[in-house]
Amino acid sequence: MLIGAHVSTAGALPKAVERGEELECDSIQIFHQSPRAWKPTNYTQDDFDAFNEAFAASRLGSVIIHAVYLINTATPDKEIREKSLASLLHATKIGDAIGADGIVLHAGSRKKDPVDEAVARSGEVVREVLAETESCPILFENTAGTQGPLGRDFDELALLVDAAGAGERIGVCIDCCHMFASGFDILEPDGLSSAVDDLDRLVGLDRLRALHINDSAVPQGANRDKHASIGKGEMGRKGIATFLSEPRFQDLPATLETPGPDKQGPDRKEIRLTKRLREQGIAART
Repeated sequence: MLIGAHVSTAGALPKAVERGEELECDSIQIFHQSPRAWKPTNYTQDDFDAFNEAFAASRLGSVIIHAVYLINTATPDKEIREKSLASLLHATKIGDAIGADGIVLHAGSRKKDPVDEAVARSGEVVREVLAETESCPILFENTAGTQGPLGRDFDELALLVDAAGAGERIGVCIDCCHMFASGFDILEPDGLSSAVDDLDRLVGLDRLRALHINDSAVPQGANRDKHASIGKGEMGRKGIATFLSEPRFQDLPATLETPGPDKQGPDRKEIRLTKRLREQGIAART
């Protein structure tokens, strides 16, 4: 498992590699543009070359791009659709250029529309992006069970995958905080194993390309998306250790998106803790 963190690209794209190494990450996740604005970051080929050189020389084994939260591929609003399409296209072209292992995507909110109509709209947008890009996968992320945002369970993820064409470049990213908050019983190995069996049956484990590792600030089934630092939330150290040690997750990039001690994201201490919890979880299973 390649345990790492979401890191900033401020200053220059290769700075993300530097920050990841400072945190002792084995993988990193970045935004492709400011998460607070539609304006794309205009990277050049020199930027990509510098990133690729730094990445190749680093300890890192994976880079993931997280599409900005403004994107709503399921929207019926034409203007938001076009902005979402352009932003996701921008992210995926960057992913092609830096060899990213995927673009993690929150498909968006259906508002009060029927699920099937919203899923169909999402699929159209994603298929357009795939047609205009080369190789980088798009990974639908599960959500925390709230009504509206698509991906609240494995059935909806399966619908999104199918609507997007179900090709080799379509996958999923699973967030343990979101699973827990949406009601999955995953704090013990048997419960987690059963949930992963369901994921395999409905979506396919071959489509599972990445993990998000976050504790939950809300109880199981609360249907709210609120991250907590590792061991500081309702899942606790034991629950996180259970998730990290699931055998079928062992080769995946696993990104921390936690608040961290100073609300600036995870620090080196939290990365080290997460790695220790994985070791403890594996030992507890033997």
